[in-house]
Amino acid sequence: MRSYHVDSGAGIDGLTIEEHPDPVPGDGQVVVAVRATSLSFRELMVLRGSYVLPVKPGVVPVSDGAGEVVAVGPNTRGVQVGDRVTATLFPSWQDGPFGPEHLAQLGGSLDGMLTELALLDASALVPIPDHLSYEEAATLPCAAVTAWNALTGLRPGQTLVTQGSGGVSLFALTFAKALGARVIATTSSPAKAARLRELGADEVVDYRADPDWPARVRELTGGLGADHVVDVAGLLEQSLKAVRMAGHVACVGFVSETAPPIDPRVLFASGATLRAVAVGSRAQFAEMNRVIEVNRLRPVIDQVFAFDDAPAAYRHYASGAAFGKVVITHV
Repeated sequence: MRSYHVDSGAGIDGLTIEEHPDPVPGDGQVVVAVRATSLSFRELMVLRGSYVLPVKPGVVPVSDGAGEVVAVGPNTRGVQVGDRVTATLFPSWQDGPFGPEHLAQLGGSLDGMLTELALLDASALVPIPDHLSYEEAATLPCAAVTAWNALTGLRPGQTLVTQGSGGVSLFALTFAKALGARVIATTSSPAKAARLRELGADEVVDYRADPDWPARVRELTGGLGADHVVDVAGLLEQSLKAVRMAGHVACVGFVSETAPPIDPRVLFASGATLRAVAVGSRAQFAEMNRVIEVNRLRPVIDQVFAFDDAPAAYRHYASGAAFGKVVITHV
């Protein structure tokens, strides 16, 4: 079988393909024939050497993948050959709060999914909703679960602000509409604004044309501010100005090496809860999949690349031109 490998900081040009013997599952393990993977911002961080968690030398990159179980080890329960599955990014995080005991992650300290055959713990696997293809299911483990976790506590009729058109933001928009919430999306162009409206955004704010987007959010909410903001850009002070008193800001990442500092007075004045979101547990993944299945939701896919063209997929994703998820098919 073939796998991609890379050292943290080696960049896209550091991706190499190596051949290995097919893995043999041990107790509680399975072998998954990976059919598709998808890229998220963490994958660029791994290649750039800026990922916040440990990355082992020569790691098989990419946390997100979907495939078919082709071998099952001894004493393995709940999984059988032929099952269509995805794997959680943090395999040991089954439920409850995130803690230091859950830091091992696919595509970082553990080998990831940019491989033809992946050796995984059966306890980390989640069944794929029946209506999704492998390519669609491969988009779920990082961006979708992060968005679902970030929306914890969102209620029908409440207002959510999303930022941009990346994977987390698009999943947050999709889930929020399924939950009966109102969505105000921010974006950088009229073309993207039109796409966001097609996906269900109730209002769209072009932050290039209207840089004071928090003020615009307050106008659109009768001066109160949004109930929830999913901050994917590290613009926390602006998000706090856009959220209502005692609202909720979920910090799910940042897009630059440095982020603006937060004025403690803004945080205090907002009265808001500011919560860092580290993807989510297997239990949250399963809960999210039930919502996806009941509502027949589908992810937004920008472009699909072949396994042998994985470096081109990375370059396309890194360009910032994608609207939706960039997927690599292994078939």
